Order: sequence, then C-alpha cells, then structure tokens
Amino acid sequence: MWFFKHDRSPLSTSNRKWAVTGDNLLAGNKQEVKGTIDVNWVISAGMCAITLYLAGVLLHALFGLPGPVCMLFLAVILKLSNLIPAPLEQGAKTLFQFFLASVTYPLLFANSVAVTHWSELVAAFHPTILITIFVTVATLALVGFLMAKKMGMYPVEAGIVTACHSGLGGTGDIAILTAAERMTLLPFAQISTRIGGAITVMIALLIFAQLS
Repeated sequence: MWFFKHDRSPLSTSNRKWAVTGDNLLAGNKQEVKGTIDVNWVISAGMCAITLYLAGVLLHALFGLPGPVCMLFLAVILKLSNLIPAPLEQGAKTLFQFFLASVTYPLLFANSVAVTHWSELVAAFHPTILITIFVTVATLALVGFLMAKKMGMYPVEAGIVTACHSGLGGTGDIAILTAAERMTLLPFAQISTRIGGAITVMIALLIFAQLS
C-alpha cells in the first residue's frame, strides 16, 4: 500500500475522495444540515440501519440471497430514490464516523487473534498460491486504476476499492483501507465486496454451467 499512500499526483489521487466530480457517487440529496446534529437523528440512523439489516435477514430467508447484499441493495435504492431526509443522512454519517474511530482497530485485533486460522495461513505460503494471489489482486487493482478516469473517478482510490473485491469480506475491506489510509471509502468498498462479489459469483457459475 506504500504506492497508494505516497502517490503525489493530484490527477491520480485525492487522498480521500472517490469521484472527481464529488465526494459521493450516490449523492442525490443536496440539502445541507448546518449546526449541531441532533442526537435523535443519530439514534434514528442507527435504528434504520438495524431495520435494513433485519429486512436483509428476512429476504435471505425468503429468497436465499446473502443478508448483507440485500441490505445494501435496499440502502442503495433508498438513496437513489431520495427518500432519506438530509438530517437522517447526517446522523448516519456521524454514526459511521463514531464506529470508524472506536471500532476499527479493536475489530482488526479481534480478527487477527480469534478469527484468522494461522495454520491455514502458514500453509498458504506456497509459491503457486502466492503467485495466484499476487496476479489476482494486481489485476483487480490495475483494472480499477485504468478504468477510473473514464468513469470520472480518481485512479488510486478506484484501484484500492477494486482491490477490496479480493479481500476477506467486510473485515478485509477494513484491513485494506486502514493500510491505505482511506477508511472514508468503506461504504464503496462494501458495495464492491458484497454486491460485486455476488455478481461475480453468479457470472462465474453461469460460465461454468455452460462449459460443463
């Protein structure tokens, strides 16, 4: 991640933002909330997040789709439909920043101690596996980097988010973005990992079904 952290070209990286045209690709509500954010909106944002999660769990039970993917789909639909009030968006942003500051490092520590299977990790240090990992991650990052300007995005940030597609789910996103000092891109990385991952798996299954 050294290259991503120290790239000095303003045309290649914003060091924080995702798109050249704005901070948020999904920005539809232009109304700004000035002054202090009411704590009630922050609580409401948390309740909305829990509701979306429960809706994702319900959709998973009904259709078999992964719960986080369903939750993201619902959130994106609400955002694109401009159904979310500006104060609620600001409350969600405040809640996001709180968890970003207080939960990130404990989560990484807990993942490294309790979740990571060190025996399997050590066994993966084989030249063939390492080459496969390197080629996969490099290809994802390079494609995102090269395609970014055609889509109005910063190449470095787009390459990082695309590389998150190869990580270990949400925890992998946090690890990659923390190393690159781009944690503000976490929502986009989640979309890349959850929705992009589901689409990739479905396309791969269709291709293998045709080949077999």
